[in-house]
Amino acid sequence: MSSISTTWFMTGQISTALEVYFLGVVDFDSALFLQQRLVYEISGREDRMGGLLICEHPPIVTIGREGSRDHLLCEPGELIARQIDVRWLNRGGGTLVHVPGQLAVYPIVPLDRLQIGLTEYRKRLEQSVMDMCGEQKIVTYRRYDEPGVWCRCGQFAFVGVAVNSWVAFHGMFVNVCPHMDIIRLVQSNRRAVSVTSLAAQRHCAIHINAVRESLARHLTTQLGYHQAHYYTGHPLLRRTKKNIHAYA
Repeated sequence: MSSISTTWFMTGQISTALEVYFLGVVDFDSALFLQQRLVYEISGREDRMGGLLICEHPPIVTIGREGSRDHLLCEPGELIARQIDVRWLNRGGGTLVHVPGQLAVYPIVPLDRLQIGLTEYRKRLEQSVMDMCGEQKIVTYRRYDEPGVWCRCGQFAFVGVAVNSWVAFHGMFVNVCPHMDIIRLVQSNRRAVSVTSLAAQRHCAIHINAVRESLARHLTTQLGYHQAHYYTGHPLLRRTKKNIHAYA
């Protein structure tokens, strides 16, 4: 693993590798800008090269195409008091809260060149989470009528994908060890079933770095890449300073 200081995707170089970036805690708008930039770069290529961003976000609520204000389970004033913004997005999935302790996993990959359809892509994202959980000795399952991954205690992984010119972005969110009182400020699935985390399922601490690296490895395999390059940071990432509020 290394830091990167050169421009991503060298012009004229053909590659079939997945470029994986571990970014730490990144404000949502900065991560969105970087995704959009990578979508533009990848859509202009003709090879199979893709990108994978894995990060955490300061507290924010996002609402996808299947979400609505009815899924907010608190008064707007509570979100304002907690300094939690609400963003509407043109992605799949519903209403989600993002906080440190939840991994945001953003594959930016050319689905057409990988020969992966949208339904199959969702299954591969979910399978990568299930494979990671197998290493953690956590039994999981999925529902074919709703995206995501569940365990005995409830749903802990959520899928919300967008596609532009057959390049996928956004992706999925995995509750590893977040503060669940914040997560439960919204209804995150159609059935209004319990939302949980891997730490709650295991009843013990889980190292988020181990989960992050396992997810990257299994996603590389599930997406059909035979080679991956790992980096910490990205030269195009524009971080916006935002306070991260911790809640007991």
